[in-house]
Amino acid sequence: MPLPDDLRAALADQLRSTAPSRASAQVERLIESYRGATPTAAPILRDAADVAAYAAYRMPATYAAVRTALGAFRLQAGEWTPRTHLDLGGGTGAATWAVADAWEDAGHRSTVLDWSQPALTLGAALAKTARTASVRDADWTRQPLGGAARLPQADLVTVSYVLGELTDADRESLVAAAVEAAAGAVVVVEPGTPEGYARVIDARDRLIAAGLHVLAPCPHDGRCPVTGDDWCHFAARVQRTALHRQIKGASLPYEDEKFSYVAAARFPAEPAPGRVVRHPQIRKGLVLLDLCGRPPGLSRTTVSKRQGDAYRAARDTEWGDPWPPDLTAAQDDTPAES
Repeated sequence: MPLPDDLRAALADQLRSTAPSRASAQVERLIESYRGATPTAAPILRDAADVAAYAAYRMPATYAAVRTALGAFRLQAGEWTPRTHLDLGGGTGAATWAVADAWEDAGHRSTVLDWSQPALTLGAALAKTARTASVRDADWTRQPLGGAARLPQADLVTVSYVLGELTDADRESLVAAAVEAAAGAVVVVEPGTPEGYARVIDARDRLIAAGLHVLAPCPHDGRCPVTGDDWCHFAARVQRTALHRQIKGASLPYEDEKFSYVAAARFPAEPAPGRVVRHPQIRKGLVLLDLCGRPPGLSRTTVSKRQGDAYRAARDTEWGDPWPPDLTAAQDDTPAES
């Protein structure tokens, strides 16, 4: 998944003065800080240099993960469209750009809340040249996210890559505040690690308890059937920019961002019948799909070449896709035999 052209150009322009070697050193320090520190309400991104380095390093992957989660949610949300969007802990605005791409013609209004003023400042600068008005005209507001802070109402609330930075109490308060603020839906995205998955599952439980129902990735509101040492996560392939490769010291033109997420709604809509939860295994004349389905449970489905349209669909199915696909449209488009 490439960055939008206008975001890629804005990042390159804003970070042009950042030497890759200096940015790489700052990124390493930030990673160690994230890995080793006890969660705290104090911003880890201390100044403009930290923010610039981290944006170059992490914004492409964060955008790709959130955009992928939103794509899965939108498939199940039907005609629902947000008029307002609240980006909690949005920092430089990756989720705001992702929402603008997912609902390109919606004309919605986004508000980004974060505790780091340098992140908000860079986010606002990146947004100035955005192609879509919802990014250009977004509000960038500094606000602590812990405690009992009251949030503005919005149709869609995104909480991306922020819960891991909070204490347990602040995490619980933020999810509760997101639920209260959301008139239509809440989407939570975290790193695809056991710890990130645990935070998503906790948020999922709270969303369901508050009366929302899950539309993605789960095909049900029941208890997650993934147990033991396993965890539910997905992957988004990120196309690296030249600056991204320089800062990471990488040679490949892409990377795979692993993430966990939950998207839940207040409005009536149905989740997919099932979700592919592992890479499909393609064998000679067969495709093996590991699924989460209804009633809550994990299963493996074998789709053979003899199943025609279903087999062709299975060969094109990817990890994280809904299953079974709607084959009606494809059949409608097939030319009639003469």
